Amino acid sequence: MPTPDELVRDHTIYSCVMGSRAFGLATDDSDTDRRGVFLAPTALQWRFDKPPTHIEGPAEEQFSWELERFCELALRANPTVLECLHSPLVERVDDTGRELLALRSAFLSREAHRTFVRYATGQRRKLDADVRRYGAPRWKHAMHLLRLLGSCRDLLRTGELVIHVGDGRERLLAVKRGEVPWPRVEAWMARLAGEADEAVDGSPLPPGPDRRAVEDFLFRTRRASAREPHPYDEVVQGVVGGGGGGVR
Repeated sequence: MPTPDELVRDHTIYSCVMGSRAFGLATDDSDTDRRGVFLAPTALQWRFDKPPTHIEGPAEEQFSWELERFCELALRANPTVLECLHSPLVERVDDTGRELLALRSAFLSREAHRTFVRYATGQRRKLDADVRRYGAPRWKHAMHLLRLLGSCRDLLRTGELVIHVGDGRERLLAVKRGEVPWPRVEAWMARLAGEADEAVDGSPLPPGPDRRAVEDFLFRTRRASAREPHPYDEVVQGVVGGGGGGVR
């Protein structure tokens, strides 16, 4: 079994920069958050000890998902995973990764409204708790919540997920610096959430994701991996090729 670091190093099919740098909200002190997808060789899936579904590292602020887990989360409209597919800062991609990116629209559906709003509701509770306890929210988190709500609204309106804030950068950074009174930020959040609610019924997005297209991609990818020679299982070629591989 390869180590987690080896899986990320040798089997990553797609990686990108996320966080403030991808959103267009980076400042001089911003970290560089890296997210990726790796394809664990099919032979590893046939063992009792399965490869990990996600890996932290090896670099700081780096996180990767195994392809199947990534697809599962994207089909559930997980906001973090969907946004990862739409980063404007791609660092690494192979042919399989390009196929994954070509399927971006298959993951998008009106389900995003439920998951984005549910995530936003949880974050809003944390902000309200900070206001009650400290008299102010964590302004950076408030900025990112506004960004997320705006992204959700625009996705439902247009059918396209754009994570870069564009012309909204300075207004959002003013929130991060604590220059916008909390009542105004609250009103802004409420307006964005209301506009997202209104956009659902007329959205160009389908009711649900194209699960069949994603499953076909995953099946083809696993099958191709099983046919490739690799050091992790000596009997793979025999099994895939129809031979007994010495197993009885």
